[in-house]
Amino acid sequence: MSSLLYYIKKEDHSGERLRKILEENKYIKFVSLMGVDLGGNATDEKIPVKLVLEDIEEFLNASIQTDGSSVELYNIATLNNAKVDLKADLDAAWFVDYNHEFIDEETGCPVGTLKIPAFLIHDNKKVCSRGTLERAEKYFKNSLTDIIRNNPKILENTNVDSPDDIESIELTAATELEFWVNTPEDKADLEKLFVSQSLKEQYWKRTHGVIRTCLEKCLIALENYGLEPEMAHKEVGGIHSSINIKGSTNHAMEQLEISWKFNKPLQAADNELWVREIVYDIFESHGLEVSFKAKPIHGVAGSGAHAHVSVAAKLKDGRLVNLFAPKDLKNDYLSPIGYASLMGMMKNYEVLAPIVTNTNDGFNRLVPGFEAPVCVVTSLGHTYEIPSRNRSVLVGLIRDIDKPKSLRFELRSPNPLSNKYLVIAGCYQTMLDGIKAIADLKQFDTKLLEAELSKAPSDKGFYLEEGRAYRDENNIFNYYTLEERNARFGQPPRTVYEAMLAFETYPEKLKSLTQGAVFTEAIIDSFKVGSLDKWKKKLSSRIIDRNIRLLTSFVKLHSHENMDAIDEVMWDAIEQIKYDLMKNTLKGPSIYGMIKSAIDVGNYKEASDLQIEAKKKMEEIQQLYVNYKKNIF
Repeated sequence: MSSLLYYIKKEDHSGERLRKILEENKYIKFVSLMGVDLGGNATDEKIPVKLVLEDIEEFLNASIQTDGSSVELYNIATLNNAKVDLKADLDAAWFVDYNHEFIDEETGCPVGTLKIPAFLIHDNKKVCSRGTLERAEKYFKNSLTDIIRNNPKILENTNVDSPDDIESIELTAATELEFWVNTPEDKADLEKLFVSQSLKEQYWKRTHGVIRTCLEKCLIALENYGLEPEMAHKEVGGIHSSINIKGSTNHAMEQLEISWKFNKPLQAADNELWVREIVYDIFESHGLEVSFKAKPIHGVAGSGAHAHVSVAAKLKDGRLVNLFAPKDLKNDYLSPIGYASLMGMMKNYEVLAPIVTNTNDGFNRLVPGFEAPVCVVTSLGHTYEIPSRNRSVLVGLIRDIDKPKSLRFELRSPNPLSNKYLVIAGCYQTMLDGIKAIADLKQFDTKLLEAELSKAPSDKGFYLEEGRAYRDENNIFNYYTLEERNARFGQPPRTVYEAMLAFETYPEKLKSLTQGAVFTEAIIDSFKVGSLDKWKKKLSSRIIDRNIRLLTSFVKLHSHENMDAIDEVMWDAIEQIKYDLMKNTLKGPSIYGMIKSAIDVGNYKEASDLQIEAKKKMEEIQQLYVNYKKNIF
């Protein structure tokens, strides 16, 4: 299939060029407009190519109407104002999606659909995730250009001599994708998974069998689509696959990671969405299930999808200079713009956090012990000359003494289903808040900025908050107790409800997102309402129902013939938790019963508190039952 067309570049997005391409590649039968709503869901508005060719200029430059009830735009596309338009993005890369199960008789090729990224427009406003990120890019570049022009000293510790040398500001972003793959219907042996993870038996190990085939096909597909894959490997989770007598894999349960080259922010987010589709289709075609959930299996490694962001200046002489990098990487960690950007993200993370993690599944991943970031803290390194990678922090500094262009920030909290459009937009908005602050204060000394970022909780800062620490070079999970972490770095939200409270609790920090009308009040409200709606519905139905099914599977295994007193003690403890969680009695409702009642009457705080209690009890009972089963013979 090497002759297939996989993508169409920006320069070919004119009506004349597109007509020629579609007429030459007759196996492309459909065109699909891909808008991305505030829930991160992509539309698939499929149109026959024949209709597109009838008036191709109208198709490219006008909008196609759709029903707002089919997308997540809470309180925006309402029942009495549901009209939403889809408008093609002529600046994005366009991909061709192939249905390999449907072969075109005329050409002998699989039937293709040209997927065109688009904007969702309501009342003449771009109200979608792609539109938000587009505004963030434009606002950041324009704002930083003005700041540099008005404050030339901000460049003194960079490799740019003068504002006059700058032709443009360039933003780059990159994401990566972790995911679990397993044979359908396979049951996870939690103990085997946990032991394998603790022994690091899977990390970076050689893949084999059908897993290897699928992973290699994914990398080739990414090459075909021009996404420039960089790496694919086993992640920390998983167990050894089983091989049948014919040498084929008949059991697989592994965690994998794929990464690819950075791009402009909007294109980077589009690319991740497309990579997920590629991965899913390839593994499914080989009879394997793929999960992009943040925590598909309790007690073992969850899946992250870290976001990388950077800022550069394109100079008039053609050079590209990283604006986060200082003149001498052996004497400073960051430039003034770099320090300010990092501090802005740290200070305002309370309002960025709900955008990064807004699902029950996402919060299941953010627990200590699995290299998932819990606290708002960063790490710079132990010395200027020896970069370090502290995997216990929220934002990591990626730096190489010999490669200043590669210097960037890595936000480690996103998961594969985090809305990267909004996450990346939020990163640039909060970073800009820090840059504006040091510009207003005329504070460009890198040593003073480093001291500000490194301040103790008792120190009063000129930008960062008193009572908080923001930098630490220790493994914060081993070095501090839970109480010490919460006191030092702030207590993180534990549920979707607690996360959404931040929009009301921190109005000053919310301004970092809404500046420049990037995140409008309508978009913040829509995102919050949508997140809470999904939280309460999934909690009261799917989560509780799933847990009840699991609890009912915990049955008494011992008898008088094979028991010891300890068996009876353990079973009594298990039975008590089962009753607490799901048994309604004349004395009162169960915890799950109380959660449902609280949601029904709109008492979301009570539902959230009870969810935390129920989660602790579920973790306790699962471990109790494992220990109980081990003692039965």
